[in-house]
Amino acid sequence: MRSVQAQLAFDELGTPLRDTTFVVFDLETTGAPPGPSGITEIGAVKVRGGEVLGEFATLVNPGAPIPPQIVSLTGITQAMVYDAPPIEEVLPAFLEFIGGAVLVAHNSGFDTSHMRAACEGHGYVWPKATVVCTVRLARRVVPRDEVGRYNLTALALLFGARTRPTHRALDDARATVDVLHGLLERVGNLGVHSLEELMGYLPEVTVAQRAKRHLAADLPSAPGVYLFKGPKDEVLYVGTAKDLRRRVRTYFTGSENRSRIREMVALAERVDHVVCAHALEAEVRELRLIAAHRPAYNRRSKNRHQGWWIGLTDEAFPRLSVVRLPRPGVLGPFRNQADARTTADTLAGASGLRTCTQRISPRSANGTPCVLAELGRCGAPCAGRQSVAEYGPAVESVSGLIAGLDGGPLHTAAAHVERLAEGRHYEQAARHRDELAGLIRALGRAHRQSSLASIGELIAAAPDGAGGWELSVIRYGRLASAGVAPRGVPPIPVVEALVASAETVLPDPGPLNGAPPEEVGVLLRWLARPGVRLVRTTRPWAEPAAVAGWRGWLDLVANAHSLEHVG
Repeated sequence: MRSVQAQLAFDELGTPLRDTTFVVFDLETTGAPPGPSGITEIGAVKVRGGEVLGEFATLVNPGAPIPPQIVSLTGITQAMVYDAPPIEEVLPAFLEFIGGAVLVAHNSGFDTSHMRAACEGHGYVWPKATVVCTVRLARRVVPRDEVGRYNLTALALLFGARTRPTHRALDDARATVDVLHGLLERVGNLGVHSLEELMGYLPEVTVAQRAKRHLAADLPSAPGVYLFKGPKDEVLYVGTAKDLRRRVRTYFTGSENRSRIREMVALAERVDHVVCAHALEAEVRELRLIAAHRPAYNRRSKNRHQGWWIGLTDEAFPRLSVVRLPRPGVLGPFRNQADARTTADTLAGASGLRTCTQRISPRSANGTPCVLAELGRCGAPCAGRQSVAEYGPAVESVSGLIAGLDGGPLHTAAAHVERLAEGRHYEQAARHRDELAGLIRALGRAHRQSSLASIGELIAAAPDGAGGWELSVIRYGRLASAGVAPRGVPPIPVVEALVASAETVLPDPGPLNGAPPEEVGVLLRWLARPGVRLVRTTRPWAEPAAVAGWRGWLDLVANAHSLEHVG
């Protein structure tokens, strides 16, 4: 018999397995790599103490064709997912279903990578949950000569699962529940009775990881931010947790299987922490600490920048330029230069701005018109065909659109798409439609962020799930103070105390008044959560109507995409 790790001390036993809530889930996909689309079905079962607490099942429109071999394997056809919701509509309900639970999947790396990629592609945060892989656990406790193969069908047969795996998500999740219970019974006979013991029992944990378990001993069981520090007191890694002590402990067990993080743990000599009032404060502090310390083991710190922006150049005949530094009157941020350039070209075409990079004199313009001028897409100021006064309305329309005051260029672009479609130039119409949709999304995102960042003080409250309130004071797009009003405590006095002690924030020049785009995005997502209420604000918080009214048009574009993929 293989040896079991040393028995944990009484105060380290953590959560007994019988009291642990597991969500066993399974996905079906089109066979494409993990990305924002490609999932065709989700099935999940929530269990605790052997009792089924609930089930979650839905087909998903993958936004792409389902290959014949996948149809043959799963039985899920294109017609079956035609009216199914897309993944971005399914994610909120699924994330709520799995909230606070230990996730279980058969070959969990496949399922979690697809869900994580889908969340990242649609602006959701995949939870930092403990994950149990039944394949890994089976290889640890079931001899190969007993089962032959460690696939779900073989293990379901071994443990007498009540549901036969069928390559359909809910059936396979139900079968995995019975496999999980069979595996837990076996490890229980070996003295593994808590979640922490289970994760430590898995094979990937190293001696070096276990030896540093004491680094979590003095951490509180509270929400906050933790910082792993190295031999020179340098910050190696920054993370957030709802329970600091429990989360940091997982780095010293088999639940942590990332090679670079195991390398980080081997270097770490201590773990510092900052207790936070609630999860929003922890997420914001994490962003700020990563920006300040640029930890070597945080991927976010390697690519952190203020993004790319689009702005008008300062010359007689302005054009749109892609820049790195925000200034008043620019549009953004964009994640990469290519997206910014595409949006700039679309906006230039919709407004009539020139796209050439030459500097044009208002008095002696004698250049040669380019192809765009011949096609009627540029007024050719370079050749003296357009004066500064004649060129001005295009500049004003772009400035007005970026400011949210003028939607004229969008109407011009939409009319061009309609003309192409009426002329049966369908491929060109679809390309221009998608480019216009990208421009509208960029404008909507920029207007939402700049609208929040323009408010001197906004106070909001979110229900904490226990009858109390999580409170936040936001100033010019930055979190200035955070606190809680537990159930039974009047929230207004707490609000006044938070306002009095809040950080003083002075606005800087630029579309976001100096606020980091990532932080503004985090605050917006929190404010959009169900149940969040505005306590008060120094000025109305609203999105400009010039772009907000195009949301219905974007829905039509999304439906058109689905129909094209089905066809």
